[in-house]
Amino acid sequence: MSTDELDQLIAVARIEDVRAKTPIFHKGAPGEAMMAVVTGEVKISALAADGREIVLAMMREGEVFGEIALLDGCDRTADATAATNCSLLVIHRRDFLPFLNAHPQVAIRLLRVVCRRLRRTTEQVEDLLFLNLPSRLAKKLLNLSGADEEQRPRERAPIIRQSQREIGNLVGLSRESINKQLSRWQKEGVLTLRDGMIVLDDLDALREIAAEV
Repeated sequence: MSTDELDQLIAVARIEDVRAKTPIFHKGAPGEAMMAVVTGEVKISALAADGREIVLAMMREGEVFGEIALLDGCDRTADATAATNCSLLVIHRRDFLPFLNAHPQVAIRLLRVVCRRLRRTTEQVEDLLFLNLPSRLAKKLLNLSGADEEQRPRERAPIIRQSQREIGNLVGLSRESINKQLSRWQKEGVLTLRDGMIVLDDLDALREIAAEV
């Protein structure tokens, strides 16, 4: 976005700080605002009929969420919860829609965001249907660490701070299944389990596992 476009948005937006594990909105609530993550992480999830939580996405710094209900005026399609302490840029629908009318190019860019989100959801469904447990888990670990597309060497091994239960919710597996696979990879030197964190020691090995069908 241009500096002028950003200035106009900032003029009608506000910064809202949210503590970790605090709900931001619930499924079925009116879609009155769109948010962008300034700092922290936000979990997008839904509850299954048996009460299990299904994690649909983790939104990181610079990512936008809540745009679907804002655009169509319908209710929220999922729950949003602060996974960590967060700062959010909040823009209300009453201010954002006139801005889009005045800047149609921004609307096109926002459509790209929606399309990218749809592609990600489709890929997630395909992973659940076609990938085995190790491949699904390896792919998710790379995604959570930001190393799923990055191929250049790193000075330090990436660290994942999500719990094993949260990772299980992301890939549709039990915490016990996640723990068993992570422990196996630790013995093989692929990663290290340390103080509730997962240190990815061998990214190349994880990429090879993620590519297996």
